[in-house]
Amino acid sequence: MIYRRGYLFVIVTLCILICGLVACHEEKKPNVLFIAVDDLRPELGCYGSSIIQSPNLDGLAAKGRLFKNHFVQIPTCGASRHSLLTGMRPTSTTHLSNEATHTLTSGLPEGENPESFIHHLKRNGYYTVGIGKISHHVDGLLYGYTDSVGTKRELPHSWDEMLFDPGKWETGWNAFFGYADGENRQSMNRQVKPYECADVLDEGYPDGLTANLAVEKLKELKEKGEPFFLGVGFFKPHLPFNAPKKYWDLYDRAEIPLSPTPFVPANVNKKSLHGSGELNGYRLTDEKGGLDGPISDAYAAKLRHAYFASVSYVDAQIGKVLDELKRQDLDKNTIVVVWGDHGWHLGDQLVWGKHTIFENALRSAFIIKTPDLVKKGIGTDAIVESLDLYPTLMELCGVEAPVKLDGESLVSLLENPSAGKDKVAYSYFRNGLSVRTDKYRLTKYFRKEEPVIELYDHLNDPYESVNVAIEKPEIVKQLMPLLEKGNTGLYLKTK
Repeated sequence: MIYRRGYLFVIVTLCILICGLVACHEEKKPNVLFIAVDDLRPELGCYGSSIIQSPNLDGLAAKGRLFKNHFVQIPTCGASRHSLLTGMRPTSTTHLSNEATHTLTSGLPEGENPESFIHHLKRNGYYTVGIGKISHHVDGLLYGYTDSVGTKRELPHSWDEMLFDPGKWETGWNAFFGYADGENRQSMNRQVKPYECADVLDEGYPDGLTANLAVEKLKELKEKGEPFFLGVGFFKPHLPFNAPKKYWDLYDRAEIPLSPTPFVPANVNKKSLHGSGELNGYRLTDEKGGLDGPISDAYAAKLRHAYFASVSYVDAQIGKVLDELKRQDLDKNTIVVVWGDHGWHLGDQLVWGKHTIFENALRSAFIIKTPDLVKKGIGTDAIVESLDLYPTLMELCGVEAPVKLDGESLVSLLENPSAGKDKVAYSYFRNGLSVRTDKYRLTKYFRKEEPVIELYDHLNDPYESVNVAIEKPEIVKQLMPLLEKGNTGLYLKTK
């Protein structure tokens, strides 16, 4: 009897230990902190800029993996975010719209396939919190620019909590286009400048409130003790380029370089570009942009100064969130992702804005830091795409992907930054399809205006100043089948 009791004691003890080990293992499921930044082109200290003051993003890159050649699928906010969230390439013109998620997702009942990778993480034990602009609508709620705050969520099944502090601006869209006095682009009937330097605290603009909200939520998530996905969406450096004065004061405008390509590229139809309508929509702009010629150097320097100040401002807000993550001792088990939803032309090719399939609009900042990352601080030159994030997070979180995704996991690049040499990136916009390889960008437009084929040699012309398609027909012929692999149907028809 004593023997049996001893035997039972051993069995029970082993069961308790095994259950404890399983529980410990489950507790180690990594958290995810995902930070989306609007219009963040890869002009940061970690990307080689000697002008931009971005110490917090530089610090994250020094501890993580910097993706030097990251490209978005669509160079406009809502469509780019939809592709990222779904891990899929666009297959219809609706996918190219800022209202892609609203139109294709928000009105649907919960189905077998998740609406986003956030939804899938939620189904697999993650507590999901969104703060600010993660999909297109800036507070995750559906309503127009001048409407009262809506009640329907843009991603109805993805979030356990969706939060936003609009402060004195009262609504999300007002805050998105907000000025320091509490007014906004809509309330002022667009009679505003596209920049502002106000002597206010960080909370004098909305991103400061977003950072504070994220800091408080991290404290709550630490107490909650569950694996979490926290998405934080910052507005700047999106127009208007508004930032507290102290961030403007970081720069000497005389030292800010102007665009190396302030002209329409050679052998290119202007139809491939646009007339900077977003900038010109700020009716008190000092000068209007356009394709007939550049704005003055003085105004170009002012706008670039304003953009850089906005970048430094948002960098500081990101720093607050990262500091709190460490303060709560959550950094040791949290995957951190910083993602720019697309790039931005700062006078490049005569354009002020996104909405082209040139390098400046498609290439954006992208950093991933994992708790167990080896070879920290080493950037990778591999070509990667935004839709690669979905499968990457699934692999890192130990969650099986629910559907076949168009992206590829980047875990191999996290383990070895020299991997992934044969990857390419596809992008879509303005009746065009573009493929980026490690040496070239080949673009094909499905339109009547010639030329419809553009080839840029990135080894010799990194700023895409000359279309060399006619000079290098053998390269066009070699790359055309690769480009056609990215033709998802969409509105594109091969000739």
